[in-house]
Amino acid sequence: MRVLFATVSEKSHVLTMAPLAWALTNAGHEVRVASAPGVTDTITNAGLSAVPIGTEHTVHEMLAEQETIENEFSDWSEPYLDKQQWETLLLRYQIAVEYAFTPYNDTLLDDLVEFSRFWKPDLVLWDPITFAGGVAARVVGAAHARLNWAVDVYGAMREVFLQLKDQQPAEAQTDPMADWLGGHLARFGSDFHEDVVSGQFTIDQVPSSIQLPLNVNRVAMRYTPYNGRSVIPSWLNEPQERRRVLLTPGMSFAKALGGTFVPLKESFEALADLDVEIVATLSSQERDLVGTLPPNARVVDFVPMHAVLPTCSAAVHHGGFGTWSTAALYGVPQFILPIRMADMWIKAKLTEKAGAGLYSHPTQTTAESLREGVRRLTEESTFAEGAKHLRQGILETPTPNDIISTLETLTTTHRT
Repeated sequence: MRVLFATVSEKSHVLTMAPLAWALTNAGHEVRVASAPGVTDTITNAGLSAVPIGTEHTVHEMLAEQETIENEFSDWSEPYLDKQQWETLLLRYQIAVEYAFTPYNDTLLDDLVEFSRFWKPDLVLWDPITFAGGVAARVVGAAHARLNWAVDVYGAMREVFLQLKDQQPAEAQTDPMADWLGGHLARFGSDFHEDVVSGQFTIDQVPSSIQLPLNVNRVAMRYTPYNGRSVIPSWLNEPQERRRVLLTPGMSFAKALGGTFVPLKESFEALADLDVEIVATLSSQERDLVGTLPPNARVVDFVPMHAVLPTCSAAVHHGGFGTWSTAALYGVPQFILPIRMADMWIKAKLTEKAGAGLYSHPTQTTAESLREGVRRLTEESTFAEGAKHLRQGILETPTPNDIISTLETLTTTHRT
C-alpha cells in the first residue's frame, strides 16, 4: 500500500515519524513524507523520500514577538470536564486555530491535497497538529490516523469541548475547528467530519501508564529513539568515575523561541555541589549565558539522547517528547522543568505520580530545590524503581514492526 506521512515543518516532529516510516518501507510498502521545504534535508537524511509542499510557517516569529508564551489560553494541562468552562474553552480554541493551527497548516494544505490527488495514498499518517493530513485524506478517500507523540491533551480537550458545546443553546453551538477545517474541505468538494480532528484511529507512542484515557481507537506503539544523523563521542566509551546527570534545555524549543525557559545558571549552581558528572547540551549562546562552569561539568552542543541517557542516573530537562521518552525508555529518573504549554505540564505531573521523577515550574525552581530534587532522584531507590516500572511498560509495547499488520487491516477497513 501507499503510505503518506504529513507533518508541520518542525525537525523534531519528523524524527518521531522516521521509525514507523522505516518499518513500513521494510514491510514492502511505498512511503512518502510531506512537509515544507525547511525539513526536506531532515527527511532525506533519515533515508526517506521527501515531498516538499507549501511554504514555511510563521509560528516561531509570532512566538518570538511575545513577552511570554505561557498564559491561560496556551495551557492545555487540565482537559477535564469539571475543570473547563464553555466561554473560556471556546476562546482557547479560537486563539489556537488563529495563531497556531492555521499558520502551521494553511501553508501546506493546497499542495498536500494536490499531491494526494496525484499519488492516491491508501493511508495518511499525520502528527497531532497537522490537521492538513486529515483534510487531504478525506478529500481523496484514504484511511488516516494521528501519529501521536504527546500526552493527548488535544484529543482530551476536544472531547470536553464537544460535551460542553452540546450543552449550549443551538444558536451558541459554534465550533472554530469545524468552521476552519470545514471551510477548506468545502473548497475541495468535501465536507467536515470529526475524524479530520481526531483521526480514524490513533497510533500512540506514549506509554499507557502515562496516557490519558480517551474514546479513540488506539494502536499502541513503542517509542523508538531517533535523533537524526549523529556520531557517538569517544568520551561515552570511557569508564565513569561518578554518577552522570544529563542537563538539556531542549534544542527544538531553543530554536523556536530563540532561547530556553530552563534556568541554566541555577541548574549548574545546583549540580556543582553534588558528587555527579554533569553532561549539558547547550548552544553557544546558552553557554555564554552560564558563565564559569563548575569543574564537574562537560558541555557539548549535541549528543545523541539514546547514547548518553543509558549512562545517566538522572536527567534534568524541559519536558520535550524526545528527551522524556528516551529517558523513560532507559529507566532514567527525571527532574522536569515544564511550562504550562501543550502537554509538558500534565506529562510532568503524571511522571511524578508514576514515581519516575519530580517536576517544578522554572520560575519557582531555585538552586536549592533543584539540588535536593536531583539528590533524591539519584539516592532514593523508589525513583529508580518507578523509572524501571515505566521502562518495563514501554518494552512490553509492540514495536513499529509489530503493528504493520494492524495498520494494513485498519487501512482496508477505513479506506473509501
